[in-house]
Amino acid sequence: MKKIKLFCLPYAGGSAMVYHRWKSYLASNIDLHAVELAGRGSRIYERFYESISEAVEDVYGGIHKQLCEGPYAFFGHSMGSIIVYELTQRILHNGLSAPMHLFFSGRGAPDVIDKDEKIFHTMPVDVFRKEVLELGGTPRELFEHPELLELVLPLLKNDFKIHERYKFDGQLKPFDFDITVLVGKDDEQTAEQVHGWRRHTNKLCKVYYFDGNHFFINGYAEDVVRIINQTLEGGLYA
Repeated sequence: MKKIKLFCLPYAGGSAMVYHRWKSYLASNIDLHAVELAGRGSRIYERFYESISEAVEDVYGGIHKQLCEGPYAFFGHSMGSIIVYELTQRILHNGLSAPMHLFFSGRGAPDVIDKDEKIFHTMPVDVFRKEVLELGGTPRELFEHPELLELVLPLLKNDFKIHERYKFDGQLKPFDFDITVLVGKDDEQTAEQVHGWRRHTNKLCKVYYFDGNHFFINGYAEDVVRIINQTLEGGLYA
């Protein structure tokens, strides 16, 4: 039996490295593919994306041949979730094999807008630094070393910009496979945003809540991966 490929998309400012620790927790028949986006990690010298659509095109170009080699699934956190959503729509539109499952983490349904949501990319630099630090996903050490912050800040600002400028196209195209939603109890997402994902599948949508804020996946990596293992290895597919 072929291994299940698990493609993981990072959050704003994140690189493929955020998922590397998952290797020690994943079931033996699940193969981790942490996707590196442009402008970070091994692709640090590549220009930033100008839109979520451009990010989707880039990821699709890098992985589409692998999607025909066996079963696969996607996991995305925050900005990564919306890339996963749009990427899957692109894959289905092009007639490629559908994923076994989608995991949407730390991000509300694409068609639900929270009018009170903060807009980070237009904030003055000092305010932006403070707000990003409070989110908890960026190591505090970066803010203590100006030379490192100078490298990371433009990427963070750009990722927030393309994520916050993303607009749902208005066409509801539910998937014909199960999806999973993961959210931190102290995150600022509304119940409508979280459970709005149910409209995006004709099958089962399971929601898991974790203690913690927007970046619960860092503190509860083993628990998150356990859900992935149970979902892909057994559970829904037993």
